[in-house]
Amino acid sequence: MNTSRALPRRFVLVPMTMFVMTADLGAQTSPSDDGALGRLRAELERFEPLSGGSMGVAAIHLETGRAVYLHADEPFPMASTYKVPIAVQLMTRVDRGELSLSDMIEVHPEDLHPGSGTISRLFDDPGVVLSVRNLLELMLLISDNSATDLTLEAAGGGAAVTERMRALGIEGIRVDRPTSRLIADYVGVNGVPEHGRVSPEEWEALAEGLDQAARARAAEAFAHDVRDTSSPRAMAELLRMIWEGTALSAQSTETLLDVMRRVETGEGRIKGVLPPRTDVAHKTGTIGGTTNDVGIIYLPGDAGHVVTVVFVKDSEIPVEGRERAIAQASRAIYDFFLFNPGT
Repeated sequence: MNTSRALPRRFVLVPMTMFVMTADLGAQTSPSDDGALGRLRAELERFEPLSGGSMGVAAIHLETGRAVYLHADEPFPMASTYKVPIAVQLMTRVDRGELSLSDMIEVHPEDLHPGSGTISRLFDDPGVVLSVRNLLELMLLISDNSATDLTLEAAGGGAAVTERMRALGIEGIRVDRPTSRLIADYVGVNGVPEHGRVSPEEWEALAEGLDQAARARAAEAFAHDVRDTSSPRAMAELLRMIWEGTALSAQSTETLLDVMRRVETGEGRIKGVLPPRTDVAHKTGTIGGTTNDVGIIYLPGDAGHVVTVVFVKDSEIPVEGRERAIAQASRAIYDFFLFNPGT
């Protein structure tokens, strides 16, 4: 058994095998074809009120670099889209040989967090052990929060994720908390430790007696918290670097994009009104007034691929309405780059 790699105590090792941008009050386009992209930007601005809040958008055609932005550098709560930068840092550690996707991680009662039905169902019997690959897929495919917090720990924690973003030259993304802390801050539950490990029984005890006024105050504070936020431009840049293979090795890039193409959440968002069977490698996120979807749309034929980021925050309408706004914005992006290929 190889024990040369430094891993947290919970691991059980198993032997194995340019474009220049111009600014216009927070909405930007590539200057080479500002007229055409300006019309797309105007269409995106028209969809923003449909979201019921503030909508940030970034779209980059990967083959040409043509791009359009709305509220490009404004921070938006990432919600579960923060699982993309977590995955990048995890796979960076794999690329460095610091851990393997085949490494096994023990699951304890304090690892079962809100929004984590799948792992909770597996925990009927003691001794649950899941591979890093299992956790990565559960985190991205169904957005399981227990898997996310275990993956975040394996990735080295929020500070390590943020540091990796900075090393890639991305300044607008920060990851600060495990999902248990993030959700606790949103609903007003106090007493969850910094590392986020709290059993379901401990969570219920901490949440007992929390009244609506306290929840409302917590939600208001959460909406203006700079932690765990990204700008549309920063998330789009991360997705571009993933696609181009400058964030990860070729093998890790292929692994990550394969999982993201199989994501099961958010059928009504980026994919909502795209043509049937359009491939999208993406990740969704929802909490409070925030509803997001970020990913890469695969255009048909040789039309290329479009990074598409749509963040909605401070929305006062139901999630379904926000999803329709995301879907309409995404279809406008799809149609524009399909029928305006540029050079």
